[in-house]
Amino acid sequence: MEKPKRIAVLGLGYVGCVTAAGLARLGHRVLGVDRDRHKVDQVLAGRAPFFEPGLEEWVRNGVASGRLTASASAEGIRDAEIVLVCVGTPSEKNGDLGLGQLRRAVEEIAAVRAGLDEPLIVAIRSTVFPGTCEEIVMPALEGCSSIRVVSNPEFLREGAAVQDFLKPSLLVVGGDDPSAAGTVASVYAGLGVRPCLVSLRTAEMIKYACNAFHAVKISFANEMGALSESLGVDGHEVMRTLCEDRKLNIAPAYLKPGFAFGGSCLPKDLRALNYRAARMDLDLPLLASAMPSNDRHLGRAVDAILDLPARRIGVIGLAFKENTDDLRESPVVALLEQLIGKGRDVRVFDPHISLDSIYGSNRNFLLSTIPHIGRLLTGLPQVLAWSDYLVIAQRQDASTFERIRESGVPYLRVVDGSLHVRCSAPAGAMAAS
Repeated sequence: MEKPKRIAVLGLGYVGCVTAAGLARLGHRVLGVDRDRHKVDQVLAGRAPFFEPGLEEWVRNGVASGRLTASASAEGIRDAEIVLVCVGTPSEKNGDLGLGQLRRAVEEIAAVRAGLDEPLIVAIRSTVFPGTCEEIVMPALEGCSSIRVVSNPEFLREGAAVQDFLKPSLLVVGGDDPSAAGTVASVYAGLGVRPCLVSLRTAEMIKYACNAFHAVKISFANEMGALSESLGVDGHEVMRTLCEDRKLNIAPAYLKPGFAFGGSCLPKDLRALNYRAARMDLDLPLLASAMPSNDRHLGRAVDAILDLPARRIGVIGLAFKENTDDLRESPVVALLEQLIGKGRDVRVFDPHISLDSIYGSNRNFLLSTIPHIGRLLTGLPQVLAWSDYLVIAQRQDASTFERIRESGVPYLRVVDGSLHVRCSAPAGAMAAS
């Protein structure tokens, strides 16, 4: 490995904290900066500020080694060679990106580095629309002649972010300065991945292309699954066979019937693409149809659940997917809202969700949507004992699913796109998996 770099990571959310801990693991000296004192204190104590498999060990080891530290002040940027900006870019009401956090982060960099001659590379890791670096980031930093700007989009899936960082399938760095792009790419050298060095706008667009493609793949697989089921065809067999063609159909990731997509990336980025396309009078019917298709897929699940001869419904899973505590735009939250509105009595179990442990945008989103969620969250034994039917909205580990099967409570596995009721079985009996 080349000489370790002094790196500052602005934002200690799902992307920033994994990035900071991962770079410290690679031997760099990393400062994580966040205005949220809770996140900073958690990192300084060697704890992850949110649940992500494997992250706590990375944070603990990074802090213990002295390679990872954190601060609520951006003053530490003065000594950095590279600053990675990992702040949120949430959706505005009109679907455009909210760039308030990005603007504040760049303004902080400019203020701290004012008058300094030491070179600095600012790498935008946040998801931003093509042109953002040139139109917003660079003008804000133009008073700092020693700063160069690149785009370094992340490709980390919540619930698998640690492994995605450790074994990346794609590394993209874009910039007009080949030296700056090469320097940022070099900090990941220990991962053994070949960097894709591209132009600045290309790097920004690649992130959108990837997320839009993932969203379209999920919608496509779900529609194929719904059509197959209505025709008495095994949708999983259809998609498994389709994925055997690795030359034309690319990769099997996401290509299976499942539940509606959600989270902080796919819905937001689809809205932004459609918003910008509309402003340019550009018709993109496939992308425009992805969100309505996703909503309709959620609607099919709601309709199937409402058809159940039951008023007491237990829901397994609350976050937008398994192995995360991220609730933002979770389709399960939307599903609960509709079930409650239709008069169904609901109880919810998620192994990673406790109302006492979530905060910030996670907590605000949940409480604004379902203010009385605290009365609905309970443990797995309580859900199994109380429910007439179960709705499995997340993939569960083998032991949890075995407990569900042994409970004898019938269930719908909306997680795999199947809307047929499965009958659980007592211990020792055969049951559908």
